[in-house]
Amino acid sequence: MQAFEYKVVPAPAKGTKAKGVKTAEARFANSIDILLNEMAAEGWEYQRAELLPSEERSGLTGSTTNWRNVLIFRRALPAAAEASQSTAVAQLAAQLSAQIAAQGAAIGADTSDGETSPPTAAGSETESKTTSEIAAVPTLGPATTSPIAPPTAIAGDPEAPEGAVAVPGRGARAMMADDGVEELSPVSGVTAALKARATLAAIPKDAAAKPTPKAEPKLMKAQAPSKDPAGS
Repeated sequence: MQAFEYKVVPAPAKGTKAKGVKTAEARFANSIDILLNEMAAEGWEYQRAELLPSEERSGLTGSTTNWRNVLIFRRALPAAAEASQSTAVAQLAAQLSAQIAAQGAAIGADTSDGETSPPTAAGSETESKTTSEIAAVPTLGPATTSPIAPPTAIAGDPEAPEGAVAVPGRGARAMMADDGVEELSPVSGVTAALKARATLAAIPKDAAAKPTPKAEPKLMKAQAPSKDPAGS
């Protein structure tokens, strides 16, 4: 038989203020709630409340009887709890042993008779499903032995994993590829109109406004007749 120990505490006589608790009844209930939770945290189980008389001294020689409200709690003794638990475990173990023995005796009787039950349709269907599931399981190929490349991270990244290989970022790669020489590619497909506009744009405005003077023809003097007699 399980043994208990008991504890009697005086019931609260005043309410306790709390957030959202406004009425006197609610504050008194809050006091009882706090006391019950504190006792339960120590393992005490609430049993009942009692109103009991208390004879108290009054004055020098007199006495008076006052009625007090108390709350009664109990909890199981540790030794008794362990004993009851061990007894329950022993009973459960005995029941399991008896069931296992009965099943073993039944299996032995079936084997000695030599009677085997014919396979049922459900059993054959289950076996076929199991065979098909085993056949459908994919086989794994040979293990690969190629080395695993180490992780990479941008140089200067504070969140880079340990052992990662530092690689330059986008801006660093652009600076490394720039050799400082400006690229000038010739414009292809320039039409005749664009060439003419470029030529006009290259001529100064004063030169374009001033007309070009015409060249005047030069007069040639007539040659005098030769006086050489041989030539005549």
